[in-house]
Amino acid sequence: MKRILLYLMIFSATQVALGQNAFQKAFNSEVRSTKENIRVEFSDAKGNSGHLPISIIKGEIDGPVFTIVAGVHGYEYPPIVATQKLLKEIKAENLKGTLIIIPIANIASFLTRTPFINPQDQKNLNNAFPGKKDGTITEQIAYFITTNIIPESDVFLDVHGGDACEDLIPFVCYYNNTKKPNQTALAKKLSENSGFEYVVSYPYTISDEEPAKYTFKQAVQDGKTALSIECGKLGNVQHENVDLIKKGIYNMLQTMDMYFNGTGAHKNIIHCNNQTYINANVKGIFYSNYKAGDKVSKNDIIGYTTDEFGVLLEEYKATNDGIVLYMLATPPINIDDTVMCISTYVKN
Repeated sequence: MKRILLYLMIFSATQVALGQNAFQKAFNSEVRSTKENIRVEFSDAKGNSGHLPISIIKGEIDGPVFTIVAGVHGYEYPPIVATQKLLKEIKAENLKGTLIIIPIANIASFLTRTPFINPQDQKNLNNAFPGKKDGTITEQIAYFITTNIIPESDVFLDVHGGDACEDLIPFVCYYNNTKKPNQTALAKKLSENSGFEYVVSYPYTISDEEPAKYTFKQAVQDGKTALSIECGKLGNVQHENVDLIKKGIYNMLQTMDMYFNGTGAHKNIIHCNNQTYINANVKGIFYSNYKAGDKVSKNDIIGYTTDEFGVLLEEYKATNDGIVLYMLATPPINIDDTVMCISTYVKN
């Protein structure tokens, strides 16, 4: 058994090294106006295997490196479909700089229609950073992105949407990292120029020694300009949200003087910087008459949970005035599920 585990570890390390070499070879190529697609293979000691698809588009002229990651959660379809369209539309001869595109970061989740986690090791890729070189398959993917993709990026964009059970309003978000004012200022500028109506900022509170956990938070921790789009919901492909994601990315690329297909900022941007979360303490059947985008007032009853006999188990009240940024939108509910995120703007 020990020999088998040792063999698997050596085989896995060899695969990752080959993938790393393939990525670096494609990324460092001096030939421009090109597009190269590669797959980095992974396998772990538990017998799981998979790959990370990466497309590298090098523009005619040298310039910034802009990374786009979709499908960290494989059930979030609008980001994945939008990225597929971008891969077809973007012309290398019109691009200044380099695009690194990961069209589906969590292939196993996508192919098995599994929300949130990789079914192979039951781990959430968006909670696994910085990852582990010799860890499970999810941890290895996180480690590869941390050690190979993020260091090469000037801007790192992580595109998400509402998973199978989540209703949300489209927004773009960034961390207000006061220790990195230049990177934060650019993330704010890209967010405001994205064309999204809602621009959300989160406080950045972790130290350099703490695990970042989240994909684009790792890039922030590593000193990069990083931000995220949240667009799409309920495990469906809404074509208007696919188009909104594309527009947001084109606007960001135009802001970076990399590609000129943008439409400009939203005329009435709404800033949000204060998010509160209501979580469940029971499991059962969830009911609510609210939807993402609704306004709520403090102490409004925004939902409740019953058991399978209809007996009330828990009632949920709004903790403050604000707008529903995202919420649980399907009946099953479990302990610690986020019932609702209420967002507003608070002046410092």
